[in-house]
Amino acid sequence: MGTEDPGGISSIARVMALLAAFHPRDKELTGAEIARRAGLPRSTVYRLVGELTTHGILDQTHEGLFRLGTRLVELGHLATSQRGFRELASPYLADLAAVTRTTVHLSVLDNHEIKIIETYRPPSHPSTPARMDSRFPATATAAGKVILAFSPPDVVDAVLARGFPRLTPNSITNETQFLAELAKVRRAGVAFDQEEHLMGTVSCAVPLIGEGHRVYGAISISGSTTSRFDHMVSALQTTAVTLSRLQASFI
Repeated sequence: MGTEDPGGISSIARVMALLAAFHPRDKELTGAEIARRAGLPRSTVYRLVGELTTHGILDQTHEGLFRLGTRLVELGHLATSQRGFRELASPYLADLAAVTRTTVHLSVLDNHEIKIIETYRPPSHPSTPARMDSRFPATATAAGKVILAFSPPDVVDAVLARGFPRLTPNSITNETQFLAELAKVRRAGVAFDQEEHLMGTVSCAVPLIGEGHRVYGAISISGSTTSRFDHMVSALQTTAVTLSRLQASFI
């Protein structure tokens, strides 16, 4: 969608112009009105609104009018809540990194993948590929395991339907084995990644549980294969409880 058309306008620019046609006072617009406000040919607008409607970015009424879709609203809310919650969580994550002397990640499940939304590491700790906004298969990370272990079955099914990427020789690539792993995590309340997404790196994660026992993320600590997490789990769990309370007050 980033390619340019013969007129030199990229597809992304056309989509942004189309979405910008909606004003706060607007509830619904005709395709013709969108085209007029966006300054785009009607044929282009009708093609784009069809694609955006398919993906839930726009909704079409029974009368053939268009309005901003629920998926766009969800993404906007997610961006706002993640940014605000990150700011609240930052000092606690920094303290956890200092106490455990490990890299700390705050992660969420986004579009069936694990997305890191905040990272803290002690100054002496070497940099790792898992930076903020990095994405990883949920089946190959401790954060992914612990989030899925406490997620509804339909969420788990949607992730498993994407398959099991083999990132390292230790990655789980069998559904039966992975479901057994989730059951183990559910009982223990903590998940481990034993070089399953990156050789030389191990991690430990606990869930962030919100209102109604809904899991909304995970915090994890990671280090080299010489790291021992046994004595760090309690610090990780204490931080998770604190962040869950913060999230409840933030919402």
